[in-house]
Amino acid sequence: MSEQAAASVEQIVEKVWLSIAERRLRPGVQLKEEQIAAIFQVSRARVRRALTELERDGLVTIIPNRGAFVCKPSVEEARDVFYVRRTVERRVVERLCTTVTKSDIKRLRDHVAREREANAQSATTEIIKLSGGFHLLLAELIGSDFLFTTMRDLIARSSLITAVYRNTTHANCGPDEHADIVEAIALKDSAKVAHLMTHHLEHVEAELDLSDIRDLLHDLRSALA
Repeated sequence: MSEQAAASVEQIVEKVWLSIAERRLRPGVQLKEEQIAAIFQVSRARVRRALTELERDGLVTIIPNRGAFVCKPSVEEARDVFYVRRTVERRVVERLCTTVTKSDIKRLRDHVAREREANAQSATTEIIKLSGGFHLLLAELIGSDFLFTTMRDLIARSSLITAVYRNTTHANCGPDEHADIVEAIALKDSAKVAHLMTHHLEHVEAELDLSDIRDLLHDLRSALA
């Protein structure tokens, strides 16, 4: 396959980001250029450009003469990320209360229904994907590229943090709480939905053990295949 027909830098970045968000790529994993180049059938130069973008987004650390690694967030960074998420997501849901349509509510309810189905089937990867996807959908519905991009980065960083610090067997942040948020949005009750979102994120953070960092590595080819 020619490189022109192979994965673009953006596609490589997206695949690595999704693998991190779904916790298939664990903190500390080395992202070997030659292996990624073989997986995507591209040059190592293209892989390096993708890794540089991921480093800029705070998901990858590039160490001279050693290579690129999925970031291992510190305890303080974990707390900072959730602090920022609470601030940003309050803004997202408050804005959505002023613009939401019946079509938007249907999309949100359908999304929560898929979350419930995934939970019933114990489909871990789908649960994780849908859980983060709910928060991205909220940002998408208000039509702000800035807030959507911000949320996308925060969710990826949150996934790294939960992969390292999660202290429970639960794999998601809960369709029941998401459903409550959707119904408050449907009522356009901005005060209630802001309270629910704050409580929801505090609940997610409370499930983390911010006292120790776990060595959770995963095979690169399996994660990106």
